[in-house]
Amino acid sequence: MQQILDAILAGDTAPEEFAHLDVPESYRAALVRKDEVDMFEGMETKEKDPRKSLHVEDVPVPELGPGEALVAVMASAINYNTVWTSIFEPVSTFGFLERYGRLSPLTKRHDLPYHVVGSDLAGVVLRVGPGVTKWKPGQEVVAHCLSVELEDHMGHDDTMLDPQQRIWGFETNFGGLADVALVKANQLMPKPDHLTWEEAASPGLVNCTAYRQLVSHHGGQMKQGDNVLIWGASGGLGGFATQYALNGGATPVCVVSSEDKAEVCRSMGAELVINRNEEGYRFWKDERTQDPKEWKRFGARIRELTGGEDIDIVFEHPGRETFGASVYVTRKGGTITTCASTSGYMHEYDNRYLWMNLKRIISSHFANYRESWEANRLVAKGRIHPTLSRSYPLTEVGQATLDVHQNAHQGKVGVLCLAPEEGLGVRDPEFRAQHEDAINRFRGV
Repeated sequence: MQQILDAILAGDTAPEEFAHLDVPESYRAALVRKDEVDMFEGMETKEKDPRKSLHVEDVPVPELGPGEALVAVMASAINYNTVWTSIFEPVSTFGFLERYGRLSPLTKRHDLPYHVVGSDLAGVVLRVGPGVTKWKPGQEVVAHCLSVELEDHMGHDDTMLDPQQRIWGFETNFGGLADVALVKANQLMPKPDHLTWEEAASPGLVNCTAYRQLVSHHGGQMKQGDNVLIWGASGGLGGFATQYALNGGATPVCVVSSEDKAEVCRSMGAELVINRNEEGYRFWKDERTQDPKEWKRFGARIRELTGGEDIDIVFEHPGRETFGASVYVTRKGGTITTCASTSGYMHEYDNRYLWMNLKRIISSHFANYRESWEANRLVAKGRIHPTLSRSYPLTEVGQATLDVHQNAHQGKVGVLCLAPEEGLGVRDPEFRAQHEDAINRFRGV
């Protein structure tokens, strides 16, 4: 691996030289073990500690198949799916790997007694399999996390509808929290030249997810002038949703949990911010009973900020805790888009406010190939910026995941894999200088 790292750090290594570098037989990887899936049994979700379940070990480099690529990973990032994997909730991911392994002899490689996790990366192509023509060794890339077989007709209008659609590093093995990753070559996209490795790795999953959920015709179809309610507006997903709302001429109404996070939203250009902790919103009286009076108080606060207007689109991802309020505050004919349920999957809402006011709930899950490329293009053009707040070395991936699990983070948490330190990989410092403040907006918060 040191020869590979030296070639990357040199910055001017010819592509043909990368093609002749030896790929090691094994590599470091963050993984969970199949024989430990019951280790947290009987514990409350918040008590489960990813530092105990995530291990950094050497594993064999997987066989490279047709249409695939091996990538030397300089940096990766933590997403909530790594939290779920590490605490074995809502199910163990080994079931995903077993089902994938039954498809073919090639996919059988993924069904192992360990699961290498991670759904983001920035790095350099080392090898490509038969049939790959777009990518070559030595190219600097990022990867989106959509893995599909595209053998079924259902996937050819929208790849997210393919019956064999999976999230790489969550529903497949050989993810990005490692020194080497195995991806389908069509997951690769050009690394933005003005970003460091850790910055370039961090947008992937959440940026593409926010783009589809809010902007795409498959999601909210946001237009100029829309009022957009964004939960967790300074977080991993919400930080990108806030940027998309501002770029698209909409008015974000940002919901955050602290004044520090409110300041981050204001620094992005958002003017309408609700600190839910400071204002004391409690949408549930107890575990089973919601409080409609709090929905109404929340809606009144929104109208106070917007000059009497209701919400056109709700950017939903907390789930159970907020969903009843989200449905209530949406305007007649408005849209609630949902992509996750970090506070619980069993949503409850008063259906009268939905059906009698012709509101719509739209489900959204990651992004298709085109949406992913469009989202990455906006990062490369400096229209959308990373939300990286801090980075950990791969050896501390458990702590990085715990930060996200406990919501003790801001924006995205990065992980340095092969990169020996932060700040490396910038190829266009002049363009970067134009956006330095925006790139570093989440740092230190």
